Amino acid sequence: MPQSPSADPSPGDHPARPTAGEVTRAALKTPKAAAIAGIVFSLLLLAIFGLLRSAVPADPLERGIWLITDRGQVGLALNLVPFAGIAFLWFIGVLRDRLGAQEDRFFATVFFGSALLLLATIFVTAAMIGALLLASSVTPADVLVNSPTFTFARATIYILVSVYAHKLAGVFLFTTSTVVIVTRIAPRWIALLGYALAVIVLFGSYFISWSFMVLPIWVLLMSIHIVMETFRRPV
Repeated sequence: MPQSPSADPSPGDHPARPTAGEVTRAALKTPKAAAIAGIVFSLLLLAIFGLLRSAVPADPLERGIWLITDRGQVGLALNLVPFAGIAFLWFIGVLRDRLGAQEDRFFATVFFGSALLLLATIFVTAAMIGALLLASSVTPADVLVNSPTFTFARATIYILVSVYAHKLAGVFLFTTSTVVIVTRIAPRWIALLGYALAVIVLFGSYFISWSFMVLPIWVLLMSIHIVMETFRRPV
């Protein structure tokens, strides 16, 4: 007798296989330890800023005595900058991971763009300070500080920090605080504090030389909340 063809299995007989995208997302799950990146960045930036401010005067017309007396202190601060930058990138990644599908394209672009530009400005400033240190090791300090090269480099460093870095930090605080309010990924008071600190950075940097310090302080508060929420969740 001819055998009857076997019946095709119904779609419900076998569970649906996960797609390649779902497997990739599961494999690339953000580690919980990444939540501490913001804390690392905040502490490093506070240390860097403290070391540089105690050695290098804020006056762009200063005479460069720090090239002789505080070379080790300034060099230590510059060596910490790359690690702070890496930690900042991880912090941005943690924020975007928490936003998930709630991420708005407009605010995400400004938020991410201002963070990258701020990081680039910090790196360029550190590179210029490092170049002055390197130049002072092969050129007598009294000759270097009286040269047009030192005047130009010192003025450029001052403008990068007091104008561009401060304004980018203010934009980052403002956009990130807006994202926090809209998505509720953190308490509302953190966002309101971010708005207040953004105003200080944007409009008070000329009068308050330490106003840039508000950025790592706010990131530290935000990171502590993220760490508490992250490790409170079940695995």
